[in-house]
Amino acid sequence: MNLAEIDFQSFDSGKLMDFITEYGLKVIGAILIWIIGSWIIKNILKATKKIMSKSNYEESLQKFLLNLFSWGLKILLIITLLGTLGVPTTSFAAIIAAAGLAVGMALQGSLGNFAGGVLIMIFKPFKIGDLIEAQGEIGVVKHIEIFTTKLTGLSNREIIIPNGALSNGNIINYTTEGTRRVDLVIGVSYDADIKQTKEVLMNVLTSHPKVIDTPAPSVNVLELADSSVNFAVRPWCNAEDYWTVYFECTENIKLALDAAGIEIPYPHQVEIQKKG
Repeated sequence: MNLAEIDFQSFDSGKLMDFITEYGLKVIGAILIWIIGSWIIKNILKATKKIMSKSNYEESLQKFLLNLFSWGLKILLIITLLGTLGVPTTSFAAIIAAAGLAVGMALQGSLGNFAGGVLIMIFKPFKIGDLIEAQGEIGVVKHIEIFTTKLTGLSNREIIIPNGALSNGNIINYTTEGTRRVDLVIGVSYDADIKQTKEVLMNVLTSHPKVIDTPAPSVNVLELADSSVNFAVRPWCNAEDYWTVYFECTENIKLALDAAGIEIPYPHQVEIQKKG
């Protein structure tokens, strides 16, 4: 059908004007709401980003929360536009709520990890480069992501821990204080002179270049065991030097005790033979 075949005489011009007046105003109102709403959303997101930057939020958390916030505001704006145009929004909102509930149930574990990641990034119990112990693992933090945290283990293993379990468990951060105490237990013979032994052990600690002066290292009698007198040997060092101090002091202590003629007892096995 072309324009020449349309009977313009039968078209009610009054109804046309009513239609244009009623729906035209709604469309204009919807356009204004979209323009003003988009401007408001843009400024809200800008202000939110500025607040997050001042609060030192992790960059990955900033992007995720801003995207989530942006989509939430846009959905709210679209529902408002539909209401302005006369579209029933009650059923639409119910569908969104039902879909959200279904997704939430399906992704329950992932949402727990997401919540854990948000808590970690907000409260910052550790940061990238820290040496931590958590969930039975110990390693240096390599990445803090929304759902998981990645560690580099002591044997150069990559350890991936879900943030839900990580945020709900105990976390030991060895880097926060900057220094660590190395705990060594050294046993010597009961025949050894205690004062001499303490001097030998202390000399090993104070002569090591990576053992720090403050807090001061200490050597004390820990216990009188079945076959040895055990000493608690406690040097302090910077967190990154822990294993160097641990291994080198252990070796140097053995060499120093040997040089001083102080015996380190070891298990003896007695063989009893029965004469037949």
